This record gives sequence, structure tokens and C-alpha cells, in this order.
Amino acid sequence: MSRRVVLPGADELFRQSTTLTAVPNQVSPMDAPATDVAPATTAQPTISSVSQPKKSVRQTPRRRTNTLDRSPSGRERHDEKITVYLSPDELYDLEQARLALRGDLGLAVDRGRIVRESLAIVIADLEAKGDQSILARRLRGR
Repeated sequence: MSRRVVLPGADELFRQSTTLTAVPNQVSPMDAPATDVAPATTAQPTISSVSQPKKSVRQTPRRRTNTLDRSPSGRERHDEKITVYLSPDELYDLEQARLALRGDLGLAVDRGRIVRESLAIVIADLEAKGDQSILARRLRGR
């Protein structure tokens, strides 16, 4: 008997978990909003109902918050992701900040948390000071 653990293969890990419907715009009964009105009888899809919907840039509505409501997310699972390219000097500075926080202040934080905290500070400053914020002044100077 082998002591080696059997793990699922790539096909099981990356399989598509949803099935495609025949009509892309067709709403399944599970996705349909609950209404008190009985649904209409099903009809054959027309050419206009089969066309793909327009895709906008923003998929979620913009949430306006006040400065009291704005705080970095901290340690939690994040579903959204961006890629930021840094120069070697910027990455070195970020790593030095992480090490300084750990060594001098005893705060064990990762680079992502530092970036999220910094982003929260800069956005709060922009909302509070507007044209005179540090972000606006630095971007205008370049």
C-alpha cells in the first residue's frame, strides 16, 4: 500500500462548474427575480433576444462612502485583483517599509496590506482636500 496522497488532476480542478444554456440571455428559473405576477408562456426566442448584451466597463455599481466609512479591508479574502508594476526601487522601498513595520513596531503585515492601507489614506486625503490633496499635487507636478 502506497503512502502517497492521491490528489485530483487538473481536469477536476479546472473544470467548468456551470453549464451553458442554449440562449445566452435566457434567465433560468433560479436566477429570475421573485414577483407576484405569473410568468408568461415561453415563446421562441427572437433575433433581438439572442444578441449579446453590451458589456460596460463597470460591472458593479459605484459605492459612495464618507470618510468615516472608509477603512482598509485588512486581513480578509479579497475577490477583486489588480496588477501593479513597480520599479525595482519602488519594490525595494515597499519591502523596506514592511521590514521596518515588523522590526521597529512589531507589526507583521504583508505588502498587500501596506498597499491597501496606503490607498485608503490617499483616497481619504483626496476626498477631504480635493485639489489640494497630496495625490492631486503630485500627479499635477508630473
